[in-house]
Amino acid sequence: MSKLGEVISRNEESIRAEWMKHMTASVLRADLMSKVELEEQSKALLNAIARGVSSGQEDPTGPSWSGARELLQDISASRARQGFTPSETASFVLSLKQPLFSSIRRELPGSQDEMFDALWKCTVLLDKLSLITVETFMATREELISRQQQELLELSTPVVKLWDGILALPIIGTLDSSRTQVVMEELLQTVVATNSKFAIIDITGVPTVDTLVAQHLLKTITAARLMGAECIISGVRPQIAQTIVHLGINLEDVITKAKLADAFALALQKSGRAVVRSSAATNGSAQIIPAGPKEV
Repeated sequence: MSKLGEVISRNEESIRAEWMKHMTASVLRADLMSKVELEEQSKALLNAIARGVSSGQEDPTGPSWSGARELLQDISASRARQGFTPSETASFVLSLKQPLFSSIRRELPGSQDEMFDALWKCTVLLDKLSLITVETFMATREELISRQQQELLELSTPVVKLWDGILALPIIGTLDSSRTQVVMEELLQTVVATNSKFAIIDITGVPTVDTLVAQHLLKTITAARLMGAECIISGVRPQIAQTIVHLGINLEDVITKAKLADAFALALQKSGRAVVRSSAATNGSAQIIPAGPKEV
């Protein structure tokens, strides 16, 4: 490591210039990063590697390499957010091999043993640094994907206020445990915020209803009931009805309707309202009025 450190310290500027010169198009993504930013990252990383090598510690996971590791982690995380691929991010470190190899051959021409030893240590070092780069990149990418999935779950479970005291929750796609938790939280929070007494859960966009999906629906309905809201399931298609009967799923205590309009009309009726058609003078439009006894 001492020989490698001497080579880097004496040829740092030329190594960095050759490194920038041999950067491939995949590393230098002009659409994602400027050349100035790439030069700054290259200079900072080469300085950090020189300090780590000068410490004499060969393992880049040791305490003497903390500065280089933190720098690589920051670079990898930023590239993951910018849209680089894992191979492009790893190539940033691996492309340093050729400039370092060239400098080692120039500086150690007399002793093949010293040259091969320095080349081997340089290879192992850069390979380990590239692994650190890829691990950080993948961890950041997984974190981004997880956050995006959570945001999509929140966006895919909107609770709509149809009328005073009446909510609608259209569900599109398959219900799983994590999504059911989001659906339940959104519905219960809206029930409390609007003081609603009726909630329509529309499953028109649910492709299939199996035992697990039915259990998730029943959990949501039970939680809403505990908050004082009565639930109505709408969008029950013939195929879903046959599946529910075939699986023996018990929905006897749950009100179901084939269409959202029917469920809305039932919720209005239960809340003491009715839908009536106005006179022809208003183009036959419908109005919602409170239901009650007619005046004589």
